[in-house]
Amino acid sequence: MGEASDLSAIAAVAQECTKCGLAEARNSVVFGVGNPRAALMFVGEGPGADEDAQGLPFVGRSGKLLDRLLKEEMGLERESVYITNVVKCRPPENRDPKPEEIAECAPYLQQQLAHIRPRVIVTLGNPATKTMLQTTTGITKLRGSSHTFNYPGGSATLVPTFHPSAVLRNQMNLPLIRADFVAAKQILLSQ
Repeated sequence: MGEASDLSAIAAVAQECTKCGLAEARNSVVFGVGNPRAALMFVGEGPGADEDAQGLPFVGRSGKLLDRLLKEEMGLERESVYITNVVKCRPPENRDPKPEEIAECAPYLQQQLAHIRPRVIVTLGNPATKTMLQTTTGITKLRGSSHTFNYPGGSATLVPTFHPSAVLRNQMNLPLIRADFVAAKQILLSQ
């Protein structure tokens, strides 16, 4: 109960945020959803049109694929993990978030991490992976590996993989994202 209320308080602050230009065109602040005590956390880049309309992360076609992969490769339901994004408001035309937008949203993500205290974090796509790992190296080179990631009050193993939307555009990446989900599950089970 305490963890959920802490996240609710952070989400309430985020709902009022106008620190960057993304606030001007948003319908919803898409804060995050799932288990506030989750050992496994997924971090994407930012909400798309469906997410902005519903106020929930990964609810469109990408979300359906994420849910399917969670079930098939990890034996998990969406409610047992925590899902969020680097930025909480939709970038126009689904473009990648700009560095200044990421910087303004960073405190929300840091607070989410500190309250949830995940043991494994799966980053979905280039912007999320580059942001979390503070690197310019692309996802194609980074996926298939794991990294230690420190956050306020803890650390986790970070597993980078493709964004589900990239997999929908290029089905050749489906076996690779499946392998990354399996690797994340194995890391989680070994801890």
